[in-house]
Amino acid sequence: MLILTVFLFVVPVKSEVRIKDIATLRGISKTQLVGYSLVVGLNGTGDGRRSLFTQQAVRNMLRTFGLALEDKRLNMRNVAAVMLTAEMQPFLRQGSSMDVVVSSMGDATSLEGGTLLRSPLIGPDGQVYGQAQGSLSVGGINIETMAGGRFRRNHALVGRVPGGVIIEREMANTLGQNGQLQLLLREPDFTTALRIANAVDSVFNAAIANPLDAGTIEIQIPPEFQNQVVRLMAQLENITVIPDQIARVVINERTGTIVVGGNVRLSPVAVSQGNLTVSIQAQPFISQPLPLTAGATVAGTQTTTTVNEQGTQLTVLPEPTDVSALAQALNDLQVQPRDVIAIFQALKQAGSLQAELVIM
Repeated sequence: MLILTVFLFVVPVKSEVRIKDIATLRGISKTQLVGYSLVVGLNGTGDGRRSLFTQQAVRNMLRTFGLALEDKRLNMRNVAAVMLTAEMQPFLRQGSSMDVVVSSMGDATSLEGGTLLRSPLIGPDGQVYGQAQGSLSVGGINIETMAGGRFRRNHALVGRVPGGVIIEREMANTLGQNGQLQLLLREPDFTTALRIANAVDSVFNAAIANPLDAGTIEIQIPPEFQNQVVRLMAQLENITVIPDQIARVVINERTGTIVVGGNVRLSPVAVSQGNLTVSIQAQPFISQPLPLTAGATVAGTQTTTTVNEQGTQLTVLPEPTDVSALAQALNDLQVQPRDVIAIFQALKQAGSLQAELVIM
């Protein structure tokens, strides 16, 4: 059921953007880290007896401090087993800090007020890149009473430790190796890659950029920038180009949102649309008998049905038809959200819509 409709047409305006906004540099991507730890100090909202891995983790932790407890005595509701996730930004040095996300693994009901115990964070290569520890910031409340009452606000099983990770191992820096750099387009496109290469050659007045494919531009480092890669990148990322766009229509049937790109074109086509509205109204009534008769008062309902059929409209879209003409035609038809979606699907099936149709 479509309740709210947003119909957006993107006007094809040729605007320049910086290279740093549409491309990134190979070799400086983020590194995903993961770890396992315990959160302590919970107010009876931690894992129960069913979370066996929590009990084993507690035993292992206490064993490092010279303590040993029997399994039957491990019934602590103020401890929860959690998974740690973090993204390590490039160029972070040893001793730098970053945030870590803490997520519950067992049957805990809340991590509010807990403290994360020190735990290593491991990268994709199996190496430890940092240690995480600190107090959690949850931002949620989950309260359950003995009588069965419950009050919940936001999500209390995922928290964050701001600045809780201390970097111990730095990422390998491959920037400028072999005397070249590679720019990676976030949206690969052959035309955009060629435009970036031409713009770079024009700014440096030399043929130093070579588009390898739709998403990669290789740049040879000029001799004057051999030991000044940072200065070279500062100039490269601020060069402006006009990126090319794919003709695309995006439809979200759940919300009724329709976005039409500015490069969308239509071949000659005729579009018709008609509506049939059926309105049924029920009015209660009371029937009373005449005076001095043996009748009884009767209550009933009178139903009125009204059928309103609008005339079918036929709109012919000539060639070439751009997004403005398409918008005007749909407005003239006064179509409803569901009808707009059906029209776009029919245009695609008919071969008239010269664009990619994406239905979410």
